[in-house]
Amino acid sequence: MVISGNNRPIVKQRPIGIYGGSFDPIHYGHLRPNLELCERLDLAQVRFIPAFQSPHKDSPQIPLEQRLEMVAQAIKDEPRFVLDEREIQRGGASYTIDTLKSLRQDYPERPLCLLMGMDAFAGIDQWHQWQAILDYAHIIVSHRPSMCADRHDKLIFSATVERFYQAHKADENNINDSIGQCLSGTIHLEPVTQLAISATDIRNRLKNKQSIRYLMPEAVINLIKYYDLYT
Repeated sequence: MVISGNNRPIVKQRPIGIYGGSFDPIHYGHLRPNLELCERLDLAQVRFIPAFQSPHKDSPQIPLEQRLEMVAQAIKDEPRFVLDEREIQRGGASYTIDTLKSLRQDYPERPLCLLMGMDAFAGIDQWHQWQAILDYAHIIVSHRPSMCADRHDKLIFSATVERFYQAHKADENNINDSIGQCLSGTIHLEPVTQLAISATDIRNRLKNKQSIRYLMPEAVINLIKYYDLYT
């Protein structure tokens, strides 16, 4: 047994990764980085959580049933990837803090890792109840390999986010123990293979009758063709 960040003894269990988004549509830029995080951090699983409505984005262009189907098809061949529909079922604005509270109820003894890219983390101080996130999860920030975690580009961080990061920075030399032995509370920067793919670009390509081959799994492309989406 180990002691959690809130001084409560817990049985050591492999962490669970949490990755949310509109997935409008899902693509390899969502999938490859999370596979690498799953391997490097020894995550038991990564839960892909489609938003009902992102507070910071326009409403998705397609029905939620089809977004769910695309995510399910995209992750079906990776057993560590799991589709989690709780934000769709909850409805309304999809606030991360509400999702983390729900997950903590489901997994009271598991470390939770909120996975996000550098751009998302740079704007985290605009999120609803953002300072409470570390009460429920660790934050894992993926970035391109050329950016050293100890010399990140501070120009993309506001002073508020920089202070937040410095106050809760994980021990980079012992990250698996830092994450595995506490339920929540640290921020870790992790280099991953980042692909310059965006859902906006994919939608524009479809609208302009351009190919989207090799940007996403073939199963997702087939669904887009079948339902004639984004045209």
